[in-house]
Amino acid sequence: MATDKQPLPEVVSSEQWKAALDQLLVKEKELTRARDALNAERRKLPMVKVAKHYTLQGENGAVSLLDLFEGRRQLIVYHFMFAPDWNAGCDGCSWLVDAMTHPAHLHARDTSLVMVSRAPREKLVQYRSRMGWTAPVPWYSSYESDFNVDFGATTDNGERHGASVFIRDGDDIYRTYYTGARGVEYLGTLWTYLDLTPFGRQETWEDSPEGWPQTEPYVWNRRHDEYDV
Repeated sequence: MATDKQPLPEVVSSEQWKAALDQLLVKEKELTRARDALNAERRKLPMVKVAKHYTLQGENGAVSLLDLFEGRRQLIVYHFMFAPDWNAGCDGCSWLVDAMTHPAHLHARDTSLVMVSRAPREKLVQYRSRMGWTAPVPWYSSYESDFNVDFGATTDNGERHGASVFIRDGDDIYRTYYTGARGVEYLGTLWTYLDLTPFGRQETWEDSPEGWPQTEPYVWNRRHDEYDV
């Protein structure tokens, strides 16, 4: 909380403030256009096939990586740092989950969002209860699986946070993108999650490869209980 002794921004006239704001907004628009171009480049990345079968533990027992898609075309996996011998999940990862919102809007764009950690399933359940997380983002355990190691979430130096993106063609699964470290700071809104995927926001203004699914903007999104998906 600020006190009288702490420094504050310079106080100026309304005209000076508006002029400074206008200069900043020009730079923000430039950054937005640069981000659009970067997202377009991400959508055109090549991909690598996932050949190995993985078994993870979810609310209803053992599942495969394909099951995590829940029939949708795209999948975002957040690699939540939680080692088997830890008593609590990563505090930074917990910050990110605190900001997760209802996934219905992602589902409307044929995209599933899940979390995966190496801790046993019972520890995930206990920690989720402690945190009071009620947002319906599934959390799976990769305990006794090679999943974390193969996708860079567990290394010789320990656990790492990150996000992996997958797309499926029938039952064939491909990895299209990965980010870690400060790259996950970009997560937190539904738009930015979709921007990580090969299909993107699936709107006509985007620079996407020919044949990508697209609709006009502002016509597809609904309240999360109004989707028919």
